Amino acid sequence: MKYSIKAPAKINLSLDVIRKREDGYHEVEMIMTMVDLADRVDLSLRADGGISIDVSEGFVPSDERNFAYQAASLLKKRYNVKEGVHIYITKRIPVAAGLAGGSSDAAATLKGLNELWQLGLSVDELATLGAEIGSDVSFCVYGGTALATGRGEKIKPIASPPPLWVILAKPPIGLSTADVYNGLKLNEARHAKTAEMIAALERQDAASICALLHNTLEDVTLRLYPEVAHIKEQMKRFGANGVLMSGSGPTVFGIVEKESRVNRIYNGLRGFCDEVYAVRLIRTSDTCPNTDENGML
Repeated sequence: MKYSIKAPAKINLSLDVIRKREDGYHEVEMIMTMVDLADRVDLSLRADGGISIDVSEGFVPSDERNFAYQAASLLKKRYNVKEGVHIYITKRIPVAAGLAGGSSDAAATLKGLNELWQLGLSVDELATLGAEIGSDVSFCVYGGTALATGRGEKIKPIASPPPLWVILAKPPIGLSTADVYNGLKLNEARHAKTAEMIAALERQDAASICALLHNTLEDVTLRLYPEVAHIKEQMKRFGANGVLMSGSGPTVFGIVEKESRVNRIYNGLRGFCDEVYAVRLIRTSDTCPNTDENGML
């Protein structure tokens, strides 16, 4: 038996770092939403009880370091599942990009195995399990648009943004999330207007959403990695209505209200950046099936 499920990327409409906690994590306040750039996760039963994983991109770990593998292992051990699974991930989301590709793969694996292994777990239970794997996994289990607090695992659904285009551009650099957080000086940091962003989403006010985009980590990343600043400047120059770095980077996204501008921005960025994508925001009212047309095969 086989089960196929999509694993969409996320962007941060706002990301605020509140304080550093005693456990070493940072207390955050984030508004996250999904875009229709997605990996595909194919799950196939193994009768021998083992877990194996293959990934379309050879540089992505295909062992216990992979979040999807960790998700399968967690479910199997926690619920004493006798069957095993082979996981195949077709990557479309850029890797180590601030788009939660690995976390979304893990969330898709949790949801898919809940069906394939017939565990009967609720979405809330899957999200709680996801928090044991990574901070963004809980949000990816729920999907949609949400306010995430704590270290990112406390999720409150909020209004989806209006239908808008998004241009994603990832520069060809490696980025250390630890270095970004270590470079953050909270006493000097600018903070997000989270409540105002939530109100703008409720009003479906695209102009205010673009004006309120904020990422407390961005100033640090732009200082450490000038390539990210260059992409941001170019995206603005080509006509994006609002531009921000997602997560700790290095991907920059631009929100575009008019479809007529999308190709101009996309083509302009492709002149100096290989990984550029033109996508749409996923609204909770949109038709965006998680499984393929056959569901369980």
